[in-house]
Amino acid sequence: MFEKGVIFVPISNKVAREMSTIDFFSAEAQSKRKFAFSIMPKPVGPICNLDCKYCYYLEKENIYQDKEGKLKAFMMPEDLLEQFIKSYIEAQPDELPEIVFTWHGGEPTLAGLPYFERIIALQKKHAKHQAIKNNIQTNGMYIDEAWAKFLHDHDWLVGLSIDGPKELHDPLRPTKGGKSSFDGAMRAIQLFNRYKVEFNTLTVVNSLNGQHPLQVYRFLKAIGSRYMQFIPIQEVEATNNDTLVSPLYKGETAVTPESIKPEDYGKFLIAIFDEWVQQDIGRYFVQQFDVSLSSYMGYAPALCIFSKYCGTALAMEHNGDLFACDHYVYPEFKLGNIKEEKIDKMVSSPAQIKFGTDKFDSLAEDCLNCQHLKMCYGECPKNRFAKTDAGESIAYLCNGYFDFYEHITPYLARMKKLLDQQRAPAEIMYEIAKEKKKARKAKK
Repeated sequence: MFEKGVIFVPISNKVAREMSTIDFFSAEAQSKRKFAFSIMPKPVGPICNLDCKYCYYLEKENIYQDKEGKLKAFMMPEDLLEQFIKSYIEAQPDELPEIVFTWHGGEPTLAGLPYFERIIALQKKHAKHQAIKNNIQTNGMYIDEAWAKFLHDHDWLVGLSIDGPKELHDPLRPTKGGKSSFDGAMRAIQLFNRYKVEFNTLTVVNSLNGQHPLQVYRFLKAIGSRYMQFIPIQEVEATNNDTLVSPLYKGETAVTPESIKPEDYGKFLIAIFDEWVQQDIGRYFVQQFDVSLSSYMGYAPALCIFSKYCGTALAMEHNGDLFACDHYVYPEFKLGNIKEEKIDKMVSSPAQIKFGTDKFDSLAEDCLNCQHLKMCYGECPKNRFAKTDAGESIAYLCNGYFDFYEHITPYLARMKKLLDQQRAPAEIMYEIAKEKKKARKAKK
């Protein structure tokens, strides 16, 4: 169940079971400010060495137009870095067994290895009794032996972005100069394997690779990825200037050409699930499948987009600006700046609480009446730009998710039965194999 942690999961499944997201909204938690939350810091802001055609974050430079896209201008200064590390540790509840930092961007390795060595020193300086864990999301282009040794020696978990084999990865993930980024990502994976660095792969499912689910899945297995995340591209842009827009934008919009279609995403997940459930349970771990099983078992989902409420996974820009969520880095969702306000005060502010509760409170009637409500909870509110017949906002990928949940529910029921009997869910693979063998004999 991803016990080692996964990038883009605010807290690990183990911690989620101990301190579920719902604690954030209890009167006791609010009065004592005792709730687990995460902040995704951006040490170089939105600056990146790639020019991914589907990226939702590159345009955040526009919020800080005076910076002119220069790396030095976007680097988080050391005094602010220390203030963040100290404040973030202090704001977490004492009973939390570990505190997780997830470094993101842009491309965070642009800050340089000495910068991250300083992070380790500052964390040691301000640590309390909890264990300190670090995650980093990277495209791998700057990973060399020194980086790999550092990541191994300090037990960092790495999220490596790769969209499949070269012909599916490169078209939408070029460098700033329009060249291939595939070889750089593969070189990083080779170094991770050589230095025994724990890593997950993050694959953005788009209009290109979304047509080749098994090719993508088998490629990831072949390169040694045991923990996989599939993140669907679902973005809208203003029709008058092709700029990605805030969820509050009232003008005319269109779905971006890189976005995957709902029915295609459902087929993508189903194709991979069918191979996984027959031969890969316990060997390879797919975040979407683990989260689905957790939800079906009645646990609090460890992925915010499928939780009943959200609001406990925030983002902080290079200058200390704190935003409600990594996908809501727009001026209207800015909570304040850590140089001026305490972190826990902003996280527990009425605006952020409303942001989190609105996820469920704003659900369409169709969602509330759906048999798969507790698996999905309407997905991320940012992605609710499709409409029901009654004109209510609903997740763009709703039809794809519905097809996926319809398909996997009988398998989840069987795995739950196995778990209830204190048996491993992987036993379902042997049951399916026996059923297939029996069916083949019956046809003869």
